Amino acid sequence: MNITRLILVAVGGQGNLLASRVIGEAALLSGIPVRMSEIHGMAQRGGVVESAIVFGDAKSTIISDGEADMLVGFEPSETLRALKKANSKTVVITSLAPLSPFTVAIGKGVYPDLAQVQNIIRAKTARLIALDAVSLAKEAGNVMSVNMVLLGAMTQSKKLPISSEKMKEAIAATTKKAFVEINLKAFDLGFSAADKSA
Repeated sequence: MNITRLILVAVGGQGNLLASRVIGEAALLSGIPVRMSEIHGMAQRGGVVESAIVFGDAKSTIISDGEADMLVGFEPSETLRALKKANSKTVVITSLAPLSPFTVAIGKGVYPDLAQVQNIIRAKTARLIALDAVSLAKEAGNVMSVNMVLLGAMTQSKKLPISSEKMKEAIAATTKKAFVEINLKAFDLGFSAADKSA
């Protein structure tokens, strides 16, 4: 099987690690070899959380600069920051809902223009799927379901070797029972939004 390399970047508290767990479970349910690693950084203080997931018979979870087949950003400036991992064939999915870093909040920094962020990503990669994952999560019934919205968009892109059915099965098996219905709705909304942006 071909090796597929996926990078997920988020700010602490956005659900990156749960999304990674769902993806890993879906890969196992699909009989696909998978390796994962995580960098937590200052996640508890709103710092970056990065997950690397490699599907196929790879020997390492390290994804070097320019090696990612897919980059998924839970926050636009973090997507831009991780763009060095992408190449001209990479599919990028990003939420367009900004979470201003501390430096911007205290007036010591400027948040990048969202239109410019998208133009930079499009110029370097094969495809950009940009959506307001926060609005879609709220529509599903829980603002914390941003990760499930992005899982839906990832699955729709067909860049991952995992079917929608296996991803939904993994969501049901991995997330808290009280949130399964909302999470599945968020997944479907992300899937539809990515389909429309194609």
